[in-house]
Amino acid sequence: MIKNTRTIRKEESNNPVLKALSFKTVIVGTSLAALLASSGCATSSLLDSDNRVSTTTTKSVLSEDQIVAFGRPAQALPKMPNATMVIVGEKNSYVLTQGGTEMVNLLTNLTPKNIQVDNEMNFYVPNNDGYFQGEMKLSYAKLKDEFKRSDYQFFLQNNGKECTSASDQRINAQRFCFSVPVKGAIYPQVSNLSLIQSNYRPLTKPYTVSFYTQSQQNQVSRSGANTAQKLVLLPFALAFDVVTFPFQLLE
Repeated sequence: MIKNTRTIRKEESNNPVLKALSFKTVIVGTSLAALLASSGCATSSLLDSDNRVSTTTTKSVLSEDQIVAFGRPAQALPKMPNATMVIVGEKNSYVLTQGGTEMVNLLTNLTPKNIQVDNEMNFYVPNNDGYFQGEMKLSYAKLKDEFKRSDYQFFLQNNGKECTSASDQRINAQRFCFSVPVKGAIYPQVSNLSLIQSNYRPLTKPYTVSFYTQSQQNQVSRSGANTAQKLVLLPFALAFDVVTFPFQLLE
């Protein structure tokens, strides 16, 4: 005999097991509906975000130059009281206004033949206004039995960190690394470049210095991207003489 709807509902209300199952069904149904609703919102948000215009940072090289020598200004430069070191290039001169003292200290106190440049000299020019910033990384290596107590004291005083490689260890050598943050200004070619090139022995390898800037561009619009820029010198910069350091950097 088939029970009518009233009888079934009455039995469900009187049966505790059926009553609990019915309650759980309601909860599960409500949770599922909420989950679907939230999933729909997330999907909608994701689709909306995909339609937004995203930006990307583009690196543009402004200039590259071949390094001729390292030195210091022969005389104090106007408006540059802290100019202690100059990277002499074939095109321009690059005067260090920060980090130059540390670089001069390293290059004049360490044995030149044991100094190595450990990074590409790429300098950032944020506003392309003649000012740059970056980092110089050097390492200094010798056989362990050639180091003296004074050498280790110098490393401690100048933030030298041991960076001995496996190849150094194989020949019983020890290496120390130096990292110097630098800032500087771009000047015209030094006045005595011809004299330097004729009297100064070339570096052990052709070192290149490069300058770059960064700009943000929309990924979706590529029509006006990457207009070529040129490295800007300081508006008050004048050519000057430089006194070179008598050393050679290793490869």
